[in-house]
Amino acid sequence: MKIAILSRNPRLYSTKRLLEEAQKAGHEAIIVDHSLCDLIIEQNGPSIIYQGKTLEGVDAIIPRIGASVTFYGTAVVRQFELMGAFSVVTSQAIVRSRDKLRSLQILSKNGLGMPKTAFTNFSKGGEKMLIEQVGGAPVIVKLLEGTQGLGVVLAETKKAAQSVVEAFHGLKARIIVQEFVKEAKGADIRAFVVNGKVVGAMKRQGAEGEFRSNLHRGGVATVIKLSRIEKQAALNAAKALGLDVAGVDMLQSDRGPLILEVNSSPGLEGIESATGINIAGEIIKFVEEGVSKKSSKREKH
Repeated sequence: MKIAILSRNPRLYSTKRLLEEAQKAGHEAIIVDHSLCDLIIEQNGPSIIYQGKTLEGVDAIIPRIGASVTFYGTAVVRQFELMGAFSVVTSQAIVRSRDKLRSLQILSKNGLGMPKTAFTNFSKGGEKMLIEQVGGAPVIVKLLEGTQGLGVVLAETKKAAQSVVEAFHGLKARIIVQEFVKEAKGADIRAFVVNGKVVGAMKRQGAEGEFRSNLHRGGVATVIKLSRIEKQAALNAAKALGLDVAGVDMLQSDRGPLILEVNSSPGLEGIESATGINIAGEIIKFVEEGVSKKSSKREKH
């Protein structure tokens, strides 16, 4: 089987691990920089030119699409899908999960626990409404485009919250305001979902004096055994967004698990280091299953 790992950096831990596990399982694996793919769309059907050659015979792709290239990256994923390749995460699911507001709307419709969230259209006096709607200060203010904890601010007083929201609105930056979940104590859980199963989970604790638990911000990861409710919340969140491979981030609260975000391109380093579980291997097993299902469907038709 020929597997293409769509990644802009072959030196990244996740990319290297996926390549290693695919080769270990006896597959031909290549790394393709999606930002350098040229898409050809014509009557003969879609094709992809990469490094001057037409990419052929790719059975499956593992998209590792960074937030900054979502538009082009998902166009490349879609082209592969149209060419008949199995994708670990679909182009549509990537687009859905990358839009923070849209994904929260979907999770809310599906009745999943989440921090109360408010959004407004730069309206005059809207700052006050946003803060009041989520229960008053302290609040979390998040840029809709932020990743890895960037563009996330904790405003501890009503005055500070209003100033932060006004500043973002003054820059015409789209933000959401969320309630601050005090009992989480600067920690969150990342559950790694592959093919309808939670294959690993870690608890990330923010550095001293830091409310964000991202490992990029100095957070520390430890292995955690999820409760049945937490496991189910993670599976329901991934399913609601149509993601077969996902990193589901949630807070532990007095009212049960609260979903923060569902990541369509979760990193493997933190979770594999914390749990000792071969997550990359689980993804390759899912690829094998997906390709085999796809080819048996073709044979039936």
